[in-house]
Amino acid sequence: MTTSAATTPHVTWNEANARRLIRQGLARPAQSSPAEMAVAMLGAHAQVLSAAELSLALRLENAPTRQAVREALWTDRTLVKTFGPRGTVHLLPAADLPLWTGALSAIPAGPHPMPAGRRMTGEQTDQVVAAIGEALDGTALTVDELTDEIVARTGSWAGDRVMEAFQDKWPRWRQVMHTAAHRGVLAFGPNRGRKVTFTGPGVTPMAGPVALAELVRRYLFAYGPAGPQHFAKWLAAPKGWAGDLFAGLADEGRIEEVAFEGERAWVAAGDTEFPATPPRGVRLLPYFDAFVIASQPRERLFPGAAYGRALSGGQAGNYPVVLAGGVVAGVWHQRRSGRRITVTVEPIGAALDSAEARGELAAQAERVGEILEGKAELTVGKVTVGPHA
Repeated sequence: MTTSAATTPHVTWNEANARRLIRQGLARPAQSSPAEMAVAMLGAHAQVLSAAELSLALRLENAPTRQAVREALWTDRTLVKTFGPRGTVHLLPAADLPLWTGALSAIPAGPHPMPAGRRMTGEQTDQVVAAIGEALDGTALTVDELTDEIVARTGSWAGDRVMEAFQDKWPRWRQVMHTAAHRGVLAFGPNRGRKVTFTGPGVTPMAGPVALAELVRRYLFAYGPAGPQHFAKWLAAPKGWAGDLFAGLADEGRIEEVAFEGERAWVAAGDTEFPATPPRGVRLLPYFDAFVIASQPRERLFPGAAYGRALSGGQAGNYPVVLAGGVVAGVWHQRRSGRRITVTVEPIGAALDSAEARGELAAQAERVGEILEGKAELTVGKVTVGPHA
């Protein structure tokens, strides 16, 4: 990192990217627990739960298989499966749930996606959230059981099947499921056979302004330098609101400005040390990995042809990716048959052509097989599977 005459720190892409990789256990696996790594990552995206297990375990030196993550989630309860950033399913640290619920419930809501005749009013939302809190207090219920409890407490309107969902229709109340999670009254419980359950996490959300300030600090520590537009994109929040939030924290001296590849960006106050050594090594990252979703600017992480091949309409996470030297250099897919796991890697560019890179790639594939409790076989060729929805 260099400093200009105006004393504004200048940060290069390699410096920022190398620090992000180190802090997330991607430069080398960390001696941390699954919950501690979830803190560092700001949660593991769990729309595909097996991908979240892989995201966490790949970063941990002492997680020989995905069972370590499962034990943290369902036995030790140091992780919680709930609705996190962008209203999507995440594994979050249980100890940080007051912070997350306080921050997420304080984000201004955008335009309602439901048409007027189907959407719930603010009053109806409050009624449903209160009903969920009562119904899930000290128990776990399936969706159908929870629907019955909500309807009994609010009225038949909450159960009207008005939401289009996977060639079916869901009851009206489900449009505020993520809101209930963000307010601290709903989280996922253990599956009951093939059925998903929900339970009350038993947390009180932290005060919104305090929680948001801490979330910005943690975001910048993990993914900085970054601007408010990046923070807003990561949260699916209004850009103007994020700009005001950053401006206020800057005025308070809690974040500070740097020049990042010629653009204004911010880091947590005093957090201006960056490694001089550029990123090295090959890593396999699964669907929706936190690093590829949150790291910005995206065109630097997905350089050249990778931007078109490894993104889906500009959206990150829909393809598992290969990192080489800290940037996307391929896509991959794994297919399981019994204990055999075929890992197919499609290189993008020449970064994976050397014997050293191929050796590291084989080691990564072997590690994926271990975590998934199978034996991996590496194939280099075309990935024919399309992006995940």
